[in-house]
Amino acid sequence: MKPAILAVSLVFAAAIGAGGYAVASNHGHMNHGGHAGHGDHAATDADVSPATRAFMDANDAMHADMMIEFTGDADVDFIRGMIPHHEGAVLMAEIVLEHGTDAEVAELAREIIAAQKEEIDWMRAWLAERGH
Repeated sequence: MKPAILAVSLVFAAAIGAGGYAVASNHGHMNHGGHAGHGDHAATDADVSPATRAFMDANDAMHADMMIEFTGDADVDFIRGMIPHHEGAVLMAEIVLEHGTDAEVAELAREIIAAQKEEIDWMRAWLAERGH
């Protein structure tokens, strides 16, 4: 699998995993509006590793930052939402570099960091050119 495709797959897998965590952390609560349950990890703090805690915190921050004020311009809203999404991918990659042990995963993480930072720079420039 090409690194770029693998990177996209990893980001989607992480997003799906984060969604699964959010569902599991709600323990059947009916109110799911506003990302109910995010940030409320007190019951599990003693049971998680430092890496898991870092991933949980990164996911919570990413989801909060993705809650942008929408402009009605699909292009602008997409770019504004994707910046924190990409920043979340960078943070998750940095976490695996700090806590992981697999050399292939580390290499993928470094590739993700480089690619996502380049795309973040492009998106910020694109927004700036349009006065956002």
